[in-house]
Amino acid sequence: MRKIINGTALVLTAALLTGCGSGDGPPPAGKSASVKPKPDSGSGEVKHEVTLEVLGHGTSQVYYNLNTNKFEKVKLPWKKTSTVTLTTDAEKRIGTTVSVVPGSVYNADGTLRAAACVITVDGKKVADNQGDKSDKMCKYDLK
Repeated sequence: MRKIINGTALVLTAALLTGCGSGDGPPPAGKSASVKPKPDSGSGEVKHEVTLEVLGHGTSQVYYNLNTNKFEKVKLPWKKTSTVTLTTDAEKRIGTTVSVVPGSVYNADGTLRAAACVITVDGKKVADNQGDKSDKMCKYDLK
């Protein structure tokens, strides 16, 4: 049994080394071994005005991801507006995520619930948490 296992291991090792060996030599002249990045094919920068809002009364903790990531205690209602500039093809094609995580606020009966949040891009509402009916954050992939 030991001879079979050792023989199998030897054959597998030889096969792996043969398969992982180098090619026929250096790449032909005129061809590079590395891939050069393509220049931006887009039409320049794309700018969006993004507004994050957390609604309610009193104070709450808010975490947001806009041009920066920040966690702060704020007075409600709270609003943060910024211009987000997409400059690379990847940002334009895949996008960048903007988000706001609202903290808890008190209901009339004294229980806690997530505050309402809204994201507006270029004047159009693109995300919300159904007016605080959901405990989810608000997020949007900006392209």
